[in-house]
Amino acid sequence: TDAEVSTRKKTFTEVQTERLDQAERTVLIKCPSKINEKKLLQYLSSHGNVKSHFFFENRGISALIEFSEKSSIASLQDAVGIPGASEHHVVPFKSRLFTFTLKNPVSQHMAETPLHLSPQCHIPVKDLIQKLCLADSISSQMYILLNEYQLTEENIKLRFLACSLVRDFTRAYFPDSTVKPFGSSVNTFGKLGSDVDMFLDFHDTGKHTTKMKKGPFEMEYQMKRLPSERLATQRILSVIGDCLDNFGPGCANVQKILHARCPLVKFSHQPTGFQCDLSVSNSIAIRSSELLYIYGCLDSRVRALVFTIRCWARVHGLTNSAPGTWITNFSLTMLVMFFLQKRSPPIIPTLDQLKELADEKDKHIIGGYDCSFVSDLRKIKPTKNTETLDVLLGEFFEYFGNFDFRRNSINLRKGKEVNKPESSPLYIWNPFEQDLNISKNVNQPQLEKFIAMARESAWILQKEDKTQQMINKEPWGLAALLIPFGKSNSSRMKNRMKGIGSETIRSLLDSLKLNNANSQQKAVGK
Repeated sequence: TDAEVSTRKKTFTEVQTERLDQAERTVLIKCPSKINEKKLLQYLSSHGNVKSHFFFENRGISALIEFSEKSSIASLQDAVGIPGASEHHVVPFKSRLFTFTLKNPVSQHMAETPLHLSPQCHIPVKDLIQKLCLADSISSQMYILLNEYQLTEENIKLRFLACSLVRDFTRAYFPDSTVKPFGSSVNTFGKLGSDVDMFLDFHDTGKHTTKMKKGPFEMEYQMKRLPSERLATQRILSVIGDCLDNFGPGCANVQKILHARCPLVKFSHQPTGFQCDLSVSNSIAIRSSELLYIYGCLDSRVRALVFTIRCWARVHGLTNSAPGTWITNFSLTMLVMFFLQKRSPPIIPTLDQLKELADEKDKHIIGGYDCSFVSDLRKIKPTKNTETLDVLLGEFFEYFGNFDFRRNSINLRKGKEVNKPESSPLYIWNPFEQDLNISKNVNQPQLEKFIAMARESAWILQKEDKTQQMINKEPWGLAALLIPFGKSNSSRMKNRMKGIGSETIRSLLDSLKLNNANSQQKAVGK
């Protein structure tokens, strides 16, 4: 929201630091059903100033309370008791999760001001479609979709709190460790209801390097040595996973997936309602989060188009939450970024242009890869492009419906098509690890389905008679694209698939049947 971003947009790191600090001063309270907001705040204020708060629904009513001072939490914790061990014995870990019940339950008749509950999930697509039909242009439709789906201020606070609560555990072993969210929770493209990807970080950089130079000795800690970084990661995650499983209040279904390409622990964090994936620091993933953050902040059309395309792809079965041969949301987002780099004039700069603007403190070389780009948004010139989202949406479908995927790959560093280095159906260069294709998992049938859907969507937008459809109360514009095709127009879809071999069609149908068969091997490929 514009009010919060004062005179200038904050850098990614500033936002992260601020939110992590906020989360440290925050507690979560499970409230009685007949809670009086004023009374609750009045009581909490006896422990210190309450800076912000909100209520949300999660198996009953919960309240997130942010204090101005961290010391208020200790004061509150001193007043909180341990549950009586009548039928259960408890693990006496004192967290920042509390349950409040009323000592003297109030009578039924007491006048209650209804609480405002912050929604933590987005509305179903069918309700969204009805809202879209009331808009007056495709642009407004896209901004309505963005507003319904994007993370709210409250939801972001809850995500950082989940990380902060996990960090309370990791600190028992590693006192200066931090747990930070990455990916969609922080890159401005997260949608309500999405998982929280978090990583454990041990490098509080900058602190030590200067002090180490002083004095006559080279000094270092004695630490346990292991044959590989991977083994260290697996051991650390294994212990933290056990710890959450055995002692973590509200941590359920803890799964250790230590042999994945990127070892991780999955668990559901019931107090906040999030599905969480915890891994150990991955610097390149953080650079990707920051790059998307920059693109998302540069122009409001960027996020509106990404959210729209992702929703469209989900409705038509082009993306799937289970890993498989589908296009991932990350790949889709990169396709949108590439398209916006190709507009004339470009709407967002290429990664090479962002690298040229980088100064000393923006230099990041990770594992031999140059991941440098400017972090200060003020140094990036705003675009001169004034195309509306109405135009951009149609052009996106047109562009990729006719893109030569057979010959060309998509390179965001240069912002141009380059010859494919190898024969994957869809080749999108990893922006940082230049020898990797981020869409290597996508097979030919899935790519062809994407092309067919893009052509069909371009066609629907072109032939549309908006006024007529509005008079007839039919879905128009974006609403018409969010209804699965093929019911009314299967013969036309067959034409869109022209030039697509029958064996491909067969495997396409097979891959659709597989839809849920793969959901067992979830978790990889974030």
